Amino acid sequence: MVTLRPTLEQVAKLAGVSRATASRVVNGAGGVSAGVREAVRAAVDSLGYVPNPAARSLVTRRTDSIALVVSEPTSQVFGDDPFFIDVVRGVSAELEAGDRQLVLMTTDTPAGRERVKRFTSVHVDGVLLLSCHGNDPLYSALGKQGPPVVCGGRPLYGPSLAYVDVDNVGGARQGVEYLIKSGRRRIVTIAGPQDMNAGVDRLIGYREAIAAADRRAIVAYGDFSRDSGERAMHSLLADEPELDAVFAASDLMAIGALAALRNTGRRVPDDVAVVGFDDIEQARYAEPPLTTVQQPSPLLGREMVRMMQRILCGDPPDSPMTLPTQLVLRSTA
Repeated sequence: MVTLRPTLEQVAKLAGVSRATASRVVNGAGGVSAGVREAVRAAVDSLGYVPNPAARSLVTRRTDSIALVVSEPTSQVFGDDPFFIDVVRGVSAELEAGDRQLVLMTTDTPAGRERVKRFTSVHVDGVLLLSCHGNDPLYSALGKQGPPVVCGGRPLYGPSLAYVDVDNVGGARQGVEYLIKSGRRRIVTIAGPQDMNAGVDRLIGYREAIAAADRRAIVAYGDFSRDSGERAMHSLLADEPELDAVFAASDLMAIGALAALRNTGRRVPDDVAVVGFDDIEQARYAEPPLTTVQQPSPLLGREMVRMMQRILCGDPPDSPMTLPTQLVLRSTA
């Protein structure tokens, strides 16, 4: 036996109003008295009426969906680095609180970018853009078309877009200053990719602290992964065998550095101190537990959504938002 879904006409009849009035109440429009609104809502509850999403979208010109576009391969988003999952968690929680739907999209190919452009031009109210590299075409492509865009992290190039970032420069500087105050003399860094704002800004923070202490900057580069940190650490040890401290621009690179130090017989922190950046869960269980700069990844996701909601309500932010970081002391420094 087929059970027919309640219709908007039935809601209107039960509430004693016109279909147009019932539609305004269901779609959150104004111009309806409190008494009529309550009658329509009571009818909706009584009948178990559920609005048709497609029809509602035609009336309101809203989809109540927000896309989170991560400019990385899916394997990276769901890989070892929990940063992406933490941001997704924050985005999802804030959207759920606002009765909006999350659409998660990942891409790192030209075909994927075209798919994102086509989809987001029609099916979402806004786009949250995360982890772009360099002059990513998504910056300009999404910035020119329909829905508004909020970036997670300061865009390095492209059009001026709203963004929420963390204090990468200040956090890195704080971590290196701690090493300097602890008496470390030859402090090297494993920097992140220089086509990403986090990699650029954390290297700036390191250089600022080193220059203020009248030291020489010694830099190797990784890609935020554990393996790249281990390779960079071996390279630094070969070039600077007297180094006594390392600032790594991500916890995964710091954990890779710890492995390289163990393999070469260096004691941490006795011979070499190590400071990372992120404060991922693995940092607490590293051997030894990792001193690191904590960034609020779930809050980054929440604040991206809040900024988007303000834009959708016609109240765009006057300036970007930068979230604070803090140094978490453990056993490696």
